[in-house]
Amino acid sequence: MKRKRILTILIILAAFCFIGGCAKQPPQPASETRFLLDTVCTITVYGGADASLPGKALDLCAEYEGLLSRTVEGSDIWRINHAGGEPVTVDPRTAELVEDALEFGDFSGGMFDITIGRLCALWDFNGNPSVPPQADLKEALSTVGYKKVIVKDDTVRMLDPEAWLDLGGIAKGYIADKAAAFLKENGVTSAIVDLGGNIVTVGTKPDGSLWHIGIKQPFDGGSKIIGALTIGEASIVTSGIYERQFIQDGVLYHHILDPNTGEPVRNAMVSATIVTESSTVGDALTTILILAGSKGAPDVLARVPGYYGAVLMLDSGEIQKFGDIDFSETTP
Repeated sequence: MKRKRILTILIILAAFCFIGGCAKQPPQPASETRFLLDTVCTITVYGGADASLPGKALDLCAEYEGLLSRTVEGSDIWRINHAGGEPVTVDPRTAELVEDALEFGDFSGGMFDITIGRLCALWDFNGNPSVPPQADLKEALSTVGYKKVIVKDDTVRMLDPEAWLDLGGIAKGYIADKAAAFLKENGVTSAIVDLGGNIVTVGTKPDGSLWHIGIKQPFDGGSKIIGALTIGEASIVTSGIYERQFIQDGVLYHHILDPNTGEPVRNAMVSATIVTESSTVGDALTTILILAGSKGAPDVLARVPGYYGAVLMLDSGEIQKFGDIDFSETTP
């Protein structure tokens, strides 16, 4: 009799759970992944948000790529580069970002320069990269100079008709900010926007706990991390010389070009991660930090108002931490 009674209780409990009497499971996250901006982009929303929002946010990213890419024919940047110095009327968002980028040119003393488009095309890191002939490098280098860009309202003009813009050092951050803003405008309180090295966290995890964001081990293919950040809502941007690179005649060449030489910058910096409120700011700053190198990086960071922190990795394997951030280094 006792055995039958226990069996009856178990059956009742199972039925109770089936009709919803057991504790409710948390809603499953909604996520979508696409290849955009020359990288793998994933947007995930939590807490039962509208499952269509990740796809809509990625549609927005694709829209921005169609405005800001140097290589997409017909984009605003493409039209500026092929206008022969004539004024080009662009989308107000394009004009806004170009103006922001020019401010970073001033901030960095010219280290951050969006008129390196001709140089980027020569090195072709997104296609079939190789070391350009010195004569071609010299010619392209003569077109570099961010002060040659004039923005007036929604019109952009290149004073040097041969100069080309490239927003690769800031555009992903800007787009990540816009995608995160779109999610928040649509009621999302917990999400991750991951645009391949540019991450924006919205709110916290659904249970209120903080996010754990790993920083990749350079040259490892992404399977290992050097450590992890524990953060709330923020932007985390990592740039490194390992992202797009090739080896020719035993020499490694990477995509972060020095606007003074036209060639990949040579110093001890391998990667730079910065935590800020704005991904636009973070994107530009990581490029500037790598160009500045380990000696110049502290001075750059000292002049950045309101950044949360930074993690720099040198070619010696040394990891340097700046600011007030919770970073746990991985044990080798």
